[in-house]
Amino acid sequence: MAQLLKVQNFNVSSDGIAAGPDEHQTLDNPFGLPGAERLFSWAGATASWPNRTDPGGSRGLDDYLTRDFTHNIGAEIMGRNKFGHQRGPWLDHQWRGWWGDEPPFRTPVFVMTHHLRPSYSLADTTFHFVDGDPATVLAQAREAAQGKDVRLGGGVSTIRQFLDADLIDTLHVAVAPVEFGAGRSLWKSPDELLDRYHLDVVPSPSGITHHLFWRR
Repeated sequence: MAQLLKVQNFNVSSDGIAAGPDEHQTLDNPFGLPGAERLFSWAGATASWPNRTDPGGSRGLDDYLTRDFTHNIGAEIMGRNKFGHQRGPWLDHQWRGWWGDEPPFRTPVFVMTHHLRPSYSLADTTFHFVDGDPATVLAQAREAAQGKDVRLGGGVSTIRQFLDADLIDTLHVAVAPVEFGAGRSLWKSPDELLDRYHLDVVPSPSGITHHLFWRR
């Protein structure tokens, strides 16, 4: 069975914005957008949200997609901007990502960057820092995934690189009913992908509209 490269639960506004300009990203504002939590609060409201500490939460499609996030995933690829807010050469190696001592990935993670640093492990996640084109990095991730699928975690410029290289097999994009007007955009319209992908558009009671793409 073929290993898929999947984008899952990637959040954008109704005008396609997923993050602010690079210079707006800070330690206290990882997305570089005012009110960025409006993009992904739907997942945190579900019964299956992994950080939930109280009973309850929504069910239905939102919950299913949250629960499915880790299913059959053997490795993740992400860009430098998803890993952290620093730019350029590493000033030190103390920064180990936004996620604390127990990152949620529980797989090898390949961070794409022109500034390499040694791999390290936190709990059951190992971060590798790689400088290569999308096809080369995907080959590394597939080998590490040991037959399971690979998740492409973002950010938006990394997803665009893999789309341009025609390497993504399925995408789930959650479109929130908010507009930011400016920032890093995934698309002008989801119709841009219809030459290569089928698309189902499924509204949720949360107000999120789920866009599910798979190869033609």
